Amino acid sequence: MGHGKLRKFAENETFKCLLQPSASEVMDKSDGGFRVLDHPIKGNWNSNMFAKAQPIVLELGCGRGEYTIDLSRRVPSRNYIGVDIKGARLWQGAKYAVEHDLPNVAFLRTRIELIEAFFAPREVSEIWLTFSDPQLGSANKRLSSPVFLEKYRKFLAPGGRIHLKTDSRFLYEYTKAVAQANGLNILAATTDLYNPNVPISTSHPQLDSDPNTPRHPELDSGSNRTNAAPGLDKETMAALTDVQTFYERMFMKQGYKINYLCFTISHEGPFVAPSDFDSDYWRSIEGPRKFIQNI
Repeated sequence: MGHGKLRKFAENETFKCLLQPSASEVMDKSDGGFRVLDHPIKGNWNSNMFAKAQPIVLELGCGRGEYTIDLSRRVPSRNYIGVDIKGARLWQGAKYAVEHDLPNVAFLRTRIELIEAFFAPREVSEIWLTFSDPQLGSANKRLSSPVFLEKYRKFLAPGGRIHLKTDSRFLYEYTKAVAQANGLNILAATTDLYNPNVPISTSHPQLDSDPNTPRHPELDSGSNRTNAAPGLDKETMAALTDVQTFYERMFMKQGYKINYLCFTISHEGPFVAPSDFDSDYWRSIEGPRKFIQNI
């Protein structure tokens, strides 16, 4: 391990806005099986980590935390938590939050598989999935799979929204298929977020794949899309194009279109996997990604 990472890990220990629980705090393997344990922060984020009680928004797989940071500065009336397992990445967001004294930002270092250990029922108002790994070979590892939706339902407030922003058409189509298979309410959907000629569809999600569909008149300028997606606030709609992660900029530079989907998970009974999702086809159109250090 390089000295740079060691320095970041050591500094992470000093950041009050960064929670780094040990595995033993949230996992019980004493009987040879596996059981998720509740962490003491569960149900206490607003009182223990933030300056004041406000609706909580999660970014799962936040990487360097730039999206979490930017959203928190745009909407100070909400508290934001970035979640990732990579300590060296979280260091950047946590350090920025500390140095700029941001009162509504926190970070959690953990595996998202354990996320229900940290949040109580109705404690979270919305979730962002920003450029998650599409997990082409393992459906249950996708952060929008029925397995994870069941986890989110345990702590997401009624009507709470999930936002998916991704360069992967595969993940977008899979997530939309999951939403449709479970009768979830899709609030917004587009396969080309930055193209003003491609509408953000709401009541008819299939329209977003048809380039001949007439535009919504309210999409005439950049991020001015508030009226295009009923139920989404002005700040959220503006952030869709105004806020970009490191990976988003990198993938856009390589020519990949950015997909966006927003839906709620109010649903009775178990979540089911989509039966009509053509994984082979959507997997076949995924192109190669390259890591670009300087963008």
